[in-house]
Amino acid sequence: MTLQINKRALLRTAALVALGAGVMFADRDAAAAAAKVSANVVTGVVTGAKGPEAGVWVIAETLDFKTRLIKIVITDDQGRYLLPELPKAKYKVWVRGYGLVDSPKVDATPGSNLNLKAVMAPNAAAAAEYYPSNYWLSLMNIPAAGEFPGTGPKGNGIPPKFRTQQEYISQLKSDCMLCHQLGTAAVRKLADNSVEGWAERLKVARPVGDTLVGNHGQGISISMQNRMSGLGQRGLQTFADWTQRAAKESPAAPPRPEGVERNLVVTVWDFAFGRALHDEITTDKRNPTVNGNGLVYAVAPTTGHLEYLDPVNHVAGEIKLPALPGKDQLNVYPHNPMLDGKGRVWITDTGQYTLPEPLPLEQRAAFCADPSNKFAKYYPIKGSTGDKRILVVDPATEQTKAIVNCFGIHHLGFEYDKEDTLVFSGDVNVVGWVATKTWDETGDDAKSQGWCPMVLDTKVTARADGSITPDRTQWNQPAQMRVSGEDATAIGDAQKPDVNKDTRITGFPYGMDINPKDNSAWLYKTNPFPTGIVRFEKGSNPPETCKSEYYEPPKKGDEYAAYAGKSVAVDSKGIAYVSFNSGQLGRFDRGKCKVMRGPTATGQHCPEGWSFFEAPGPKLGNTTASAEHFYLNWLDLYDTFGLGKDIPMAPGSNSDSMIAWMPDTGKPLTFRVPYPRGFFGRGLDGRIDDPNGGWKGKGIWGAYAMTSGHHQEGGEEGLGPQFVHLQLRANPLEE
Repeated sequence: MTLQINKRALLRTAALVALGAGVMFADRDAAAAAAKVSANVVTGVVTGAKGPEAGVWVIAETLDFKTRLIKIVITDDQGRYLLPELPKAKYKVWVRGYGLVDSPKVDATPGSNLNLKAVMAPNAAAAAEYYPSNYWLSLMNIPAAGEFPGTGPKGNGIPPKFRTQQEYISQLKSDCMLCHQLGTAAVRKLADNSVEGWAERLKVARPVGDTLVGNHGQGISISMQNRMSGLGQRGLQTFADWTQRAAKESPAAPPRPEGVERNLVVTVWDFAFGRALHDEITTDKRNPTVNGNGLVYAVAPTTGHLEYLDPVNHVAGEIKLPALPGKDQLNVYPHNPMLDGKGRVWITDTGQYTLPEPLPLEQRAAFCADPSNKFAKYYPIKGSTGDKRILVVDPATEQTKAIVNCFGIHHLGFEYDKEDTLVFSGDVNVVGWVATKTWDETGDDAKSQGWCPMVLDTKVTARADGSITPDRTQWNQPAQMRVSGEDATAIGDAQKPDVNKDTRITGFPYGMDINPKDNSAWLYKTNPFPTGIVRFEKGSNPPETCKSEYYEPPKKGDEYAAYAGKSVAVDSKGIAYVSFNSGQLGRFDRGKCKVMRGPTATGQHCPEGWSFFEAPGPKLGNTTASAEHFYLNWLDLYDTFGLGKDIPMAPGSNSDSMIAWMPDTGKPLTFRVPYPRGFFGRGLDGRIDDPNGGWKGKGIWGAYAMTSGHHQEGGEEGLGPQFVHLQLRANPLEE
């Protein structure tokens, strides 16, 4: 205590002497701050040519651990910063911000005060190199709305399948940004920006580390060519015009972080050894305290691994998932992971690169079409699901078990029930599930799983309980579907609706969530256009009690209020949120619907249930669509971030960000991950490591999930991908 009193006295004396010498109060404050620096922080002030720099990032990076570790904070109104929770190591520290170029990297260790000098960008072009991809994509001009429907190769070069500009934008954004950002330097800077140059560029798939193994690199090239050809002749011309323009012009500058956005603390780790990633998971989504301070996981589809990071000890590793007998590792294609209450990782192995053919039906489980199975009797699954499997990984033993499933699988989510029922998206005809408690007790694949077709109650004489006619011959049948990976295309016309029948629907359900209020499953049907929400509940005695509902965004004329959705998330009140690539967050309140069943309940029957929040950032060229990209969205049910409970969020996959909308106002908040540039998040997850730890004891998690890792900053060096931990302090200087 005496020593502290003496320090305070010395500081007061020093301040008086400084004032007597004409030193400014800011110098006195800096000296006081330097004397109070904690052992695990670096703090200081960032100044530029005109004084303190507010809203710029201070980045600390070290290679002293087994994985690269990065910590990022933002300066306050007076240019002050505080880098918290720095483990003992040698760091390089520098400043990055809009309107600046990176400052020189300075050596620092925790426990020091470090004032930094920001470096102004010499011109607009130099400043724009640090802008997110959506700002660069805003320079792309899309064929005008009046050019649709397309008239084909002998007309305007737009395929006739595109009836509206919305359909064209939907395919352009969804196809290209399925794997990477549109606007990074690696995408927009070509040696030859002509149509011919773009055609040649699409033939090249560049490997990074062992991301592209076997025939996967060739597969990416073929996929890029096919997706571009789907846009017709105008597709290549649109991209060539864009990159020619981007070589000459700079986009408008993004705003710097403001207000609560400046309270963000970002921690980044390298992991996964350069492999391409898809989705990550950290906890049981029903209980965010599960696996506190434990490993965080992500799947590497192209190599068949479950990757993990130990964020406490800064160590990364992987678990090789077992291939099917007689198959090699290319056959394993993990897509989406989920943690249960025991900390086990459940994974959909979609077998996307099946070699050479899917398994014949006789090698699949007989119960998929056996009439003695009540689900097969109600709706038999006669075709093979290929090499798809449900995998269960016990991280404690690194042992993996597999479940043979009848239905297609892609994403998955646990119900809030005693059976720990796991529901799956990914089948164009049915919604399937596994009662995991039954499976744990019996090991019986057949006994533990079930499925139901998606059938709407559209009868004129709808029953009071909304149940479905059990005789499938009495349903209106949809168009036949051709399915390839995530693509689902109608290859025939649907039956003319009979108002005296229920109606079965098809389409590819991608992202999904479970409603914590009533345990219904909500799935987002992505194909074919226009897309919409499927609400599914299996009831007390499935399959007879299964019910489905379908809701599309409102339509006016030939256009939709929002389009190109891919995912849905549901809050504790049962409100559903959908992030649309057209640039909105859709909010759907089923409780407002005046109609839920009957002959009109086929998608456009509840416009009153919808409202929309706008995405921040620029528009796509000459359109009303956003240059942003949303892959999946997420709901922070338990305030794992710090903005409150029931906050809808989505990774801004084309803007290096996580975006949160305040549900009462619709105001978006943008939380950037500025380094390495190219943060391509697919999903988010929130975990509470210590319920009593304040902001330090919780946070949300994302991952760099670009298939083309070399598109991100530093990707050529093989340092990526990265796990990202986002935390929110009360203010930018809180320790």
